[in-house]
Amino acid sequence: MLNIEDPASSSTLTPLLRLAFRPLFLSGSIFSAIAMLLWLALLQGWISLTPYGNMLLWHGHEMLFGFVAAIILGFLLTAVQNWTGITGIKGAPLLILAGLWLGARLLMLQNQWLLLTAIIDLLFIPLGGYFLARPLIQIRQYRNLIFIPVLFAMLLANGAFHYGVINDQAALSQQALQLMIWLVVLIMTILGGRVIPFFTANGTKTPKAEPLKAIEIGTIASTILLAIILGLGIELPSVVITSLLLLTGSLHLIRFIRWRTWITLSVPLLWSLHAAYAFIPLGIFAVAYSVNSELLSYATALHALSAGAMGTMIISMMARVSLGHTGRPLQPAPLMSLAFAAIISAALIRVLGTWLLPVLTTHLWFAAAIIWCVGYTVFAVIYWPILSQPRADGRQG
Repeated sequence: MLNIEDPASSSTLTPLLRLAFRPLFLSGSIFSAIAMLLWLALLQGWISLTPYGNMLLWHGHEMLFGFVAAIILGFLLTAVQNWTGITGIKGAPLLILAGLWLGARLLMLQNQWLLLTAIIDLLFIPLGGYFLARPLIQIRQYRNLIFIPVLFAMLLANGAFHYGVINDQAALSQQALQLMIWLVVLIMTILGGRVIPFFTANGTKTPKAEPLKAIEIGTIASTILLAIILGLGIELPSVVITSLLLLTGSLHLIRFIRWRTWITLSVPLLWSLHAAYAFIPLGIFAVAYSVNSELLSYATALHALSAGAMGTMIISMMARVSLGHTGRPLQPAPLMSLAFAAIISAALIRVLGTWLLPVLTTHLWFAAAIIWCVGYTVFAVIYWPILSQPRADGRQG
């Protein structure tokens, strides 16, 4: 059994292996740009490559279970050290975790060793979940164990995806990707409600927007229902699904408005987080529209949640966490505002652009993908030295 405590002291470890956010944020951001470029090359027919399943399934899987899952676990495995006061995963265990993730990304580029690919890829989430749950259980901090069943549901979704590929059931794999999207929305709902009001108050030196219990419970509960119904593809009357979507989107919007985005406009690490969360009600309302109209496809509506909410929240949180956990002031490089704007623009082009100008869909996909790559490449270049060097304040981690 791997031990959360590495025998080597943090001072003798390479900085990349001192906390989970370091290798997972850096490799995840680089991978997101590379995977998007590969997707473009496949879409345009520039390269001859048959990835795992097919290029459509590969693109969806790698952006969700490859890129997004890596950042989620990088964040949670770093945050758990603050939550519990117990040293986070580092050293050899972290190297094994990151190595499994990288191995799966390489195996997903081929379509031959299906079972081996599935096994390697399926190991990442449960191993990360183990390292997350162990310190929480050790000190009986059950409040944060809420993330364990969500990670378990992600594992089941990934398992369903691989089962669909191996058994030539593409519809099952597609449904698994939809389930993953709604599970990540749930995680963003939980984490966003915790950190965005807190960060906003600290960053603007204003009173914190205290949560309204009814809104908080309603928002999380309705998002869970959406994850179950839409994620599992449960057949219900259109009016029921639409009503739930409108209710959930409205609760998210009320929550968002109460956080007073207008006071954050001079603070990039804040307005980018607020913009990310705004994509959640926007995406949910878009899904409601797509359920009732042929003018907007369901896949395009979901990209408001994936490219918009996930893409923007990930780059914003990585930018903040990487500074804070390396002992640096929460003042990102000026170019990071360009990176934040690039991801927001890419999402708007992918969703609103293709909806309003369907005849230009292929060109807009291309533009959105290139702009996405610019945003995450800027992050990787700026944060490479930050993530690969020791803390600026000389402390461990």
